[in-house]
Amino acid sequence: MESASTPSTLMELKTRRQIFKPQISTLDTRRRQAVCVRRAFKKYGSKNNPHIVLDGLNMTVPKGVIYGLLGASGCGKTTLLSCIVGRRRLNSGEIWVLGGRPGSKGSGVPGPRVGYMPQEIALYGEFSIRETFIYFGWCAGMTTEQVDDKLIFLLKFLQLPSENRFVKNLSGGQQRRVSLAAAILADPELLILDEPTVGVDPILRQSIWDYLVQMTKDGNKTIIITTHYIEETRQANIIGLMRNGKFLAEESPSKLMEMHRLDTLEEVFLKLSKRQNLGLRRRSSILSSITGVPPENSNDVDEMSGEFGDNVSISSRRKSVIIVDDGNLPGLPPEEEGDSSKYSVINLKHMKALIWKNFLWMWRNVGIMMFIFGLPVGQIILFCLSIGKDPMGLKLAIVNNELNNSMQPCIPGTGCGGSGLSCRYLEHLQRKTLRLLPYDSEDEARNAVTKGWAWGAITFPSNYSDALMARVNNGRDTADWDVDFSEMKIVLDMSNQQIGQLLQRDLLYAYQDFAREVTVACNYSDKVTSIPINFKTPVYGPQDPNFTDFAAPGIILTILFFLSVALTSGSMLLERNEGLLERSLVSGLTGTEILFGQVITQFIVVLGQCTMVLVVAFAIFNITCEGDIGWISLLNILTGVCGMSFGFVIAIICDNERSATYMAMGSFLPIVMLCGIIWPIEGMHPILKCISFLLPLTKSTESLRAMLARGWTITEPTVYYGFIATFLWISVFMSLSILLLKFKKG
Repeated sequence: MESASTPSTLMELKTRRQIFKPQISTLDTRRRQAVCVRRAFKKYGSKNNPHIVLDGLNMTVPKGVIYGLLGASGCGKTTLLSCIVGRRRLNSGEIWVLGGRPGSKGSGVPGPRVGYMPQEIALYGEFSIRETFIYFGWCAGMTTEQVDDKLIFLLKFLQLPSENRFVKNLSGGQQRRVSLAAAILADPELLILDEPTVGVDPILRQSIWDYLVQMTKDGNKTIIITTHYIEETRQANIIGLMRNGKFLAEESPSKLMEMHRLDTLEEVFLKLSKRQNLGLRRRSSILSSITGVPPENSNDVDEMSGEFGDNVSISSRRKSVIIVDDGNLPGLPPEEEGDSSKYSVINLKHMKALIWKNFLWMWRNVGIMMFIFGLPVGQIILFCLSIGKDPMGLKLAIVNNELNNSMQPCIPGTGCGGSGLSCRYLEHLQRKTLRLLPYDSEDEARNAVTKGWAWGAITFPSNYSDALMARVNNGRDTADWDVDFSEMKIVLDMSNQQIGQLLQRDLLYAYQDFAREVTVACNYSDKVTSIPINFKTPVYGPQDPNFTDFAAPGIILTILFFLSVALTSGSMLLERNEGLLERSLVSGLTGTEILFGQVITQFIVVLGQCTMVLVVAFAIFNITCEGDIGWISLLNILTGVCGMSFGFVIAIICDNERSATYMAMGSFLPIVMLCGIIWPIEGMHPILKCISFLLPLTKSTESLRAMLARGWTITEPTVYYGFIATFLWISVFMSLSILLLKFKKG
């Protein structure tokens, strides 16, 4: 094995846990040893510690070789590769790749200097083979002509079908070959292949290995390959046998078999595994003798597993790992420390690839995009058809004692007075689209209300008409019995506030129309029987306001906001969970570039959704709109962008679609209830009112309501406060997204 300081070394990864060897001689010594053990467990964790520990690793990859990283599933191969390409953090220790730290400025790692094939297929199924190559080629800085030139060779070499075949229509083995082709497309200096030959037939597997050997012959290419097939790595220059997060051995295949006097690499691996188990049992017995407590399973501590983004502890005596390139020893310049994304700017070639990829995905998923555009339209249609309209066909039980029986036709009279005033009132009441059910007695009518067969009951006295006319003619001299018998008795079911209040309104309005008709027929002024209050034309809004106009602004903004949340969080989580986001980041894209690429494409979607919602709401359903449609549209678009930004935050924080759905649903009801969408803020508890002003849709709902109902312009504080609040929330969400991308990898 070559020294880490020699020019031919490309990479050295050394870690070692410092666990002392106890020598029990005195009580004080035992106490000091017990303290050290407790500190070791505290630092390196137990099976419940979320940190991943790479223990005892000593990995050296000379330049221009094929390095085979071998081990069973779960031993830590993929985790180690993630460290090499800079996609996992280290608690301690250092990694140097190609002359720099992975993730440092100018290192090219992640970037085009490294080709990476993950375990997952990590390809866009809706893309053709050529389109897949174009995307990854553009990410690596290649031109379309260069991609097409390389495409011809890769199709022939990997025995792939036509370049126009979609990835989703390929077999599993063909998809893995396309994934391999995407990794070697840009001719990288360091090629990292994670299980590239799984599902590939033996003949093609040998062909791939021959090509990999050919790539390293000139000494300018280095390949790290992981595989389950131990024997196929005989063609590798060096292999590292890995188990439970530790290296068992690192040497050339032939020398390993010669050293251990065995005929196959599998036998060598089995022998070394048994030796490792013996050492673990010996160490466990030492720890148990010191602490007096049976130790946890050592494999739990050393197992390299967990979700992407977990911290990895690398402990070594030197606390450093050096990677040299062409004989240049690396320094530790301050400007190279940290994540390269801290210094990166938007790369126009990367943005071109991202925007092209996003729009191509939309074009290939026409059904999904039609649903995305049609969903807000369907929701606003449902709102306009179902919310704010007066109830129809409400039933009222009628007991008219002026009639001989309930089945007798109720004939309204004409002119001044008469015996059919109750029937004249009921005629006006029927014009309010109410259904009148005749009953014989007041008890029967009340029982109908009790049973839920009717929403209310009205009882007319037997001499109602005569008593009412006496009250009109005599005025203040009306006898008490005439006053009593001129009243109709009404009992209502007020369990439903909206229906109860609407019935009260209809009963009152119908009586006002009836009284006006009678007084005019008797040559009295129609004001005699009117309440001495004159409601003039309102300053804003109609004489009879409806709930649709009140709720529409909040409902429109809520639809645009939460559909944008679902759209953006869903698209980013889909890419991350399928490995597409990870592969793009390793290819050199930054989290900020991916974020802004999504912003640009999703903005077009939000713009289309907003346009269709406003057309349906104002042009088809004639929702009141007194303000400038330009400012109204702008506020709706900004609200959609605000929801999109919130969706990015959810996608970055959450690890899967389920937790993202819970988070979005958890925020939906508080926003709907506290932002003045379905009830005025003035009716809330003072504490909730203060919280309401801090939510993203409160000020924008007030602003839109002021523009729609009052026709106010942007010069009014209520209006521009909504724009300012929306801009602030967009800034907060986008800044939070960028910060989370910086500090939470993956």
